[in-house]
Amino acid sequence: MEIKLFTIGFTQKSAREFFTSLKDAGVKRVVDVRFNNNSQLAGFSKKEDLAYFLKEVAEIDYVHLPELAPTQALLDAYKKHKGDWEIYERQFLDLMSQRQIEKTIQPELLQQGCLLCSEHLPHHCHRRLVAEYLNTKWGGIKTKHLV
Repeated sequence: MEIKLFTIGFTQKSAREFFTSLKDAGVKRVVDVRFNNNSQLAGFSKKEDLAYFLKEVAEIDYVHLPELAPTQALLDAYKKHKGDWEIYERQFLDLMSQRQIEKTIQPELLQQGCLLCSEHLPHHCHRRLVAEYLNTKWGGIKTKHLV
């Protein structure tokens, strides 16, 4: 089964740009992969607000899957302590393997879904790693990064 999957980060986007990108891409469900989705810095993307806006503005479902997020310790080592991306990437891939996310996440949940996190671009972002990891386990995932 081929899975059409998108990813998006909310930073450096207005609400108009964010919701229009999702709607234009044909996203059916936003899959929030953030560890902390209630931060004051999240603006329109705070969990409760985002679920409401997605449904009202674009008829898009919302689900939060913290098991697809890094741990606070992993985030802190990379962000706060300016860690090395390659080390973070390896540790996060190990974490997903330990969690066996390929066995706990249903592929249908990601069909026409969009992995959401805060990073503007996917290059140094765990949402890209989640998509790539699951593709190595399941195959057939076609990922498009919305920017």
